[in-house]
Amino acid sequence: MINLESIRLQRGPNTLLENASVRLYPSRHIALIGANGAGKSSFFEMLLGRLQPDSGSLDIPAAWRVAHMAQEVAATDEKALDYVLNGDTALRRIEQQMAQAEQAGDNEKLALLYQQYEDIDGYSAKIRAEKLLHGLGFDQLEVAKPVSSFSGGWRIRLNLAQALMCPSDLLLLDEPTNHLDIDACVWLEGWLSQYPGTLILISHDRDFIDAVCDEILQIEHRQLWLYRGNYSAFERQRAERLARDQSSYLKQQQRIAEIQQFVRRFKAKATKAKQAQSRVKELERMELLAPAHVDSPFDFHFPAPEKVSDPLLSLNSATLGYGSQPIIQGVNLNIHPGSRLALLGANGQGKSTLIRTLAGELPLLAGERVGGEHLRIGYFSQHQVDALDLQASPVLQLQRLKPQATQQEIRNFLGGFNFSGDMALSAIETFSGGEKARLALAVIVWQKPNMLLLDEPTNHLDLEMRHALTVALQEFEGAVVLVSHDRHLIRNTVDKLLLVSRGRVVDFDGDLDQYSRWLQETIRDSKNQSPPAVELAGEQVADKKRQRQDAAKIRHQLSPLKKKITGVEAAMATIDRQLDQIDLQLTDTALYEPSGRERLQALLIEQGKLKQHKGQLEADWFEHCEALETLQAELES
Repeated sequence: MINLESIRLQRGPNTLLENASVRLYPSRHIALIGANGAGKSSFFEMLLGRLQPDSGSLDIPAAWRVAHMAQEVAATDEKALDYVLNGDTALRRIEQQMAQAEQAGDNEKLALLYQQYEDIDGYSAKIRAEKLLHGLGFDQLEVAKPVSSFSGGWRIRLNLAQALMCPSDLLLLDEPTNHLDIDACVWLEGWLSQYPGTLILISHDRDFIDAVCDEILQIEHRQLWLYRGNYSAFERQRAERLARDQSSYLKQQQRIAEIQQFVRRFKAKATKAKQAQSRVKELERMELLAPAHVDSPFDFHFPAPEKVSDPLLSLNSATLGYGSQPIIQGVNLNIHPGSRLALLGANGQGKSTLIRTLAGELPLLAGERVGGEHLRIGYFSQHQVDALDLQASPVLQLQRLKPQATQQEIRNFLGGFNFSGDMALSAIETFSGGEKARLALAVIVWQKPNMLLLDEPTNHLDLEMRHALTVALQEFEGAVVLVSHDRHLIRNTVDKLLLVSRGRVVDFDGDLDQYSRWLQETIRDSKNQSPPAVELAGEQVADKKRQRQDAAKIRHQLSPLKKKITGVEAAMATIDRQLDQIDLQLTDTALYEPSGRERLQALLIEQGKLKQHKGQLEADWFEHCEALETLQAELES
């Protein structure tokens, strides 16, 4: 059990916790939530022993093994697989001791170390690490690449894999889904749901929290509030607590009336599409939970577009890509006023390529992009966040876009994004990542777009800001094209799902829950497994000649792979026979007499070496089988 008693925690001039107490019981899965700056990361630092409370006591069982997800990773030439294996420090320590004992010829110690290696399941470590990497989106070739070859977001995934690789009783994860796509989020949900230890995670992804956590620990008003149940249960409990306050109750009734009106309006326009029907249900659910957010510091709305065209934007027979390298081909897409589209698909399949092409950042390789006469795009991506003038203030950033606006008008607008007081006049360079993302959204809203292109808009936003964005997008009258791993945002703001996969863009005939179930069926332990059939409308007619050529190349690669698999299986069978013989010899009681000591050590060392060799063969077999399944899937497609 983790016990915090009368904790006071101060960072600089800010008091984060004041006389706060809570007990966290073993094997619970807990989501730590709170506004940006409330002290969530500092709470983790306390649990890791890197930060001491100013007063009070913090007790964690001394025998507990603690694993945590680092937020930064240095550029290193170490292979991704080796980097992840480093997460199991006991494994690496024993491997180092084995090498030293072998070099020193210390057979007695070597025999003992081989037994310890088996006890910690060291022979399967490489396979387990590869499965973690595949689940988080790395393909077989990337597993062997140096860490330095990956971008920042993919290095964070490596940190996550390393934390999961570490045997632990307490697992601390800070924003584990921030750089994941929906595919990897679904895989991680399944992995964490089976985690037997105590899990504490910081997350602003409410669907992820609902799937993984059974308790919510909230930092609010310098106190720690523990709620039983997932995030939806927390909202209900918090709404009841706030309803006891009269001023909160009056705000609740006003917000409920607003959402009821919107639900009625949307119901009348909803089509029979499954995702649209799903959105109606989610809106009705939000209506019930709205009171939990009445004290949110965020309250903004997208103004109605001044002029629109129909269609706003079209892609006709478009080929998308970079330089001369096509990523997606044969795209026909019309975006009308009121269109609500979400792009699904694994990382690297072309979602960001499509949204950048729609934004006009990437030229087409073929086909045409036609914008309407009154098209006015609001485009959010990490690039827009990085493009903020860090020396300017939020007020100046908006004033440049609309010089005729008064400072009071600008400050009133910024107040809806919780940029008030001195903060509205402070240099942006002092802001956190979440505050910069919030300001980038404010800049977009300020320009009154009639089409929104949003590429992971919720990264670094806390739960209350995500809720405010969801409400604002629900009321937006223009078109929306969304890329996001936040399934709650997609469910509540989107009517149609498009799957970007294998070089094409097609309708996904189902809702987001069906997509998640389909993913669970397809990825299992590895994202490279052959997917089952799924009904997709609007598939493009492939070039038959190219298809035959590609199939011939794949068949040419299949034969040597099958031979490798057969050879590895034969080698493993030989080792199994040798291990059986050693097991038989180890039943000889004479070995355990003083005179049989040297022979016993020799047998144990030989056994350890054979098991180590078998572990390597099993990893090779796993790698070859995955490559075979991938080629077979390409052949079938």
